[in-house]
Amino acid sequence: MEFHVITLFPAMLNALDTGLIGRARERGLFTINGHDLRRHGLGKYRQVDDTPYGGGCGMVMRTEPIASAIEAVEASRPGLLKILMTPSGERLSQPLVRELAEARPGLMLIAGRYEGIDDRVRSLIDREISIGDYVLSGGELAAMVLIEAVVRLLPGVLGNPESLAEESFATAGMLEYPQYTRPEEFRGQRVPQVLLSGDHEKIRAWREEESRKRTARRHAGPIGLAGSRQDR
Repeated sequence: MEFHVITLFPAMLNALDTGLIGRARERGLFTINGHDLRRHGLGKYRQVDDTPYGGGCGMVMRTEPIASAIEAVEASRPGLLKILMTPSGERLSQPLVRELAEARPGLMLIAGRYEGIDDRVRSLIDREISIGDYVLSGGELAAMVLIEAVVRLLPGVLGNPESLAEESFATAGMLEYPQYTRPEEFRGQRVPQVLLSGDHEKIRAWREEESRKRTARRHAGPIGLAGSRQDR
């Protein structure tokens, strides 16, 4: 599977060269290509942003450089699903990650910067995705979150494919149950006795119930909105 990221800072993608994801990349299970947006900038200084119409603080990314970058990537690799990382997009979830993992030949991710992106860029992309209601300095981290989530579902990436079925949100959108390892007691906190019982059916039932409880607790309150910049 291929990932193409249009960004002002391609070097940030090197963070994906570590751990499980880095090993999968070395084995050729997927590729990441960073495309420097500055190369498509305008004029002598390769300008990619400008002041917003109507006034306001900060700068807005221009349409022309982004359109040029998208078209250049498409010319060399047609058929990519084009995704704009933006807080106004649909929320990234495990079902959505599974859907994106089936996209072939891969994904083109547009990572914004500054105070936002000219709204006309939306006519050039296929989907808009957000990783949450908060403000980041740019869309690179959001793009990397999406890439890691998708890569973990690719065949051959995980040593034990069964672990996918037990992870958070893998089934019914439930959070993962509490996990414990040695020692049995730490500063007065003991491992639940059921996990030491050896009764696999009781353990399964306990984990299922704890997963339900944790999900109910974490998702009980309203989700607050924070920030509206188009940089995720």
